[in-house]
Amino acid sequence: MSARPRLEWEVGTVGIYRRYLKKYGVLFVIAVACVVLEALCDLLQPTIMANIIDNGVKNRQVPVILHYGFLMLLITVCGALFATTRNILSGKVSQNFGADLRLDVFQKIMHFSVTASDRMESGSLITRVTNDTSQITQFVNGMMRIFFKAPIMCVGGIILAVKLSPRLSIILFAVVAVVSACIVISMRLSYSRFAKVQRAVDKVNTVVQEYLLGVRLVKAFGRYRDEEKKFDGVNRDMAEKSVSSQMVIVVFSPLMSLAVNLGIAASLYFGSLLFRIGQIDVGRIAAYINYLTQILSSLIMITNIFNTFVRTKASTERILQILDGEPDFQGSVRRFREDSGRLAFENVTFSYPNGSGIPAVKNLSFELDPGETLAVIGPTGSGKSTLAWLCMHFYEAGEGIITYGGTDIRSLDVGLLRKRIALASQESVLFSGTVYDNIALGKPGATESDVIRASKIAQADGFIRKMPRGYDSILGQGGVNISGGQKQRISIARALVRDASVLILDDCTSALDAITEAKVRQGLQTAGSDKSVMLITQKIGTAMSADRILVLNDGECVGFGGHAELLQDCETYRDIYESQIGNGKPVRVIHGR
Repeated sequence: MSARPRLEWEVGTVGIYRRYLKKYGVLFVIAVACVVLEALCDLLQPTIMANIIDNGVKNRQVPVILHYGFLMLLITVCGALFATTRNILSGKVSQNFGADLRLDVFQKIMHFSVTASDRMESGSLITRVTNDTSQITQFVNGMMRIFFKAPIMCVGGIILAVKLSPRLSIILFAVVAVVSACIVISMRLSYSRFAKVQRAVDKVNTVVQEYLLGVRLVKAFGRYRDEEKKFDGVNRDMAEKSVSSQMVIVVFSPLMSLAVNLGIAASLYFGSLLFRIGQIDVGRIAAYINYLTQILSSLIMITNIFNTFVRTKASTERILQILDGEPDFQGSVRRFREDSGRLAFENVTFSYPNGSGIPAVKNLSFELDPGETLAVIGPTGSGKSTLAWLCMHFYEAGEGIITYGGTDIRSLDVGLLRKRIALASQESVLFSGTVYDNIALGKPGATESDVIRASKIAQADGFIRKMPRGYDSILGQGGVNISGGQKQRISIARALVRDASVLILDDCTSALDAITEAKVRQGLQTAGSDKSVMLITQKIGTAMSADRILVLNDGECVGFGGHAELLQDCETYRDIYESQIGNGKPVRVIHGR
């Protein structure tokens, strides 16, 4: 496989923000500028208030009071305008940032290799697309609203407070030291706890999703209590980890508030002493207390910023795991002879990644010629469905090669390969939407005649037209409002509409009665003599209709040829035949994976 080039966001935690913020750079800069100007307006107000008290009120100078009062009003209005502007811009930029990020994450998931998809639980992927991206979005919003403001207010307040009263500033520095220590400690304690919370949310989502997928099975077996216990377990685990995460804030926030209040009380006390000896005016004391409040409020805000940063860092790393995930297989060859669509396995051995290590397919060799129908049969777990996954290049063979049109599929462009091979799998996956949309999904730009023709071959046209709105009838999630046999026929029609050179039917007629299945097979035979068909089946009657039959057992080929030949020479095939339509003799147990 050829690796994809590293993308722009594949440079670490900082790169992901640089990539998206670059797109909204102008709006981001304007928002930050508004934050800076808003902070400056807030910093000017205590000094103006001191001038009103010391120069206006103290000396009974009404013009001075009006002058500084008007100036304070003007600065307040400007600050409000700057705040409104940055709120609007921060909301717009952060939400668009989040939308772009979610889209890229979803697109990346769609282009995951099957191996990468197998490693991640679907519940975890859902949490990352929703919760983690929302956390990052909130961080970006806060970055433009308060993250820049808090340091400016803190540093600016310290400078102006020291300028007002160097002596009282000793109290200020002591309080700042205490609050800063609390910030550092809380940061170190928060990260691991929040990461555990996110993993707990993954488990909750997984349990809920599994229940929704298997709701009918749960009802059928009356396993409500088991599902409740399972959910209660992961739910309480999430609650415990959430409490543990919040304990950091619960413990340190009162400590910082206490330090702030003690600092204000100490400043008032020592300020009154300095006032008695005439070393400071009342207005300056009031301004100093105001600056002290601003500084300490900024420090608490910085604490919240760091806690948010810690949470966002954990979410960002989880998002990067997706963005840096293993992509689907690639290939460079985009052309080959259209009339040479021969599919062949040559000494192929394959074991599932992160599996038991036991080969699902062992040293397997066979070919499927253009226009030929090949049946694949064998006991459960013999590796039949694995052939379909390998043909579609969902997985890569450990040993040997698989060729299509004489070209190693590892060299073929994967999009081109999957355009030439259509698959109707064991699991008839249907999406919410109309019947028409589900069938047309098999071929972009499929016409109405294409859909109807494929449906007729799949024996689906009859029941579809009997539905309330025909092809425009709405299917529930997963096709819950139709039968299993109807699902399978829609799935077959979707594969047929693709008009591929090779059609793989992976036990997708198991829910069909014998008459309907025979009609489907007959339809496939008349659909086109040049189309190759691989019938993966458990039914001996289906296998008998094929040109050739491949018999698997424990991932190995134990028979390959026609029905009569295999009945004579292949013991596994003969056992399957006798168990289904033979003379009823006892069936010998075949041990297969």
